[in-house]
Amino acid sequence: MEEIPRHNIVQTVKEYGRNLFGFIRKKVNSDEDAEDILQDVWYQLSKVLNIDEIETMSGWLYQVARNKIIDKYRRKSTTSLEDSFDDNDDTSFNLQDILLVESFNPETEALKELFWKELFVALDELPENQRQVFIWNELEDMTLQQIADHTGEKIKTIISRKGYAVKHLRRALASIYNEILFY
Repeated sequence: MEEIPRHNIVQTVKEYGRNLFGFIRKKVNSDEDAEDILQDVWYQLSKVLNIDEIETMSGWLYQVARNKIIDKYRRKSTTSLEDSFDDNDDTSFNLQDILLVESFNPETEALKELFWKELFVALDELPENQRQVFIWNELEDMTLQQIADHTGEKIKTIISRKGYAVKHLRRALASIYNEILFY
């Protein structure tokens, strides 16, 4: 097994480290989580046999970071979404239905993987305040009241932002949602 020259990794860390940390930090709750994920990215880079075979270093690093972020959130249980909205409400999203499908066949697992990737793409399309409310509430288990207290916003504003985010995500992820539930 050939070692990666140390200067290539050090150079890459210097060149991409700050921006990559910023990218990760925007998508996680704390500096510590961002540092952990960034460390995982560097570790994965260190395991690459030939660093020169990576065509686009920035693309590779950001893709690994996205995957690590997805892995982090995949491990969390998300039950607060159903509690936040009435079952008859148009904004009901049933994220839990997707994540807790008890099928272990490769097709369902591939659909779940696709769902997580598409979720983060759809989240990136949202305005920052809507995206952050959704992430805090659904992926980091903060209550809407805790978010209001944290941001200094009125609870109705937070509920509204969450509602807009859920509506957007339902539209963006509808086909994947249906494939998973009716597979």
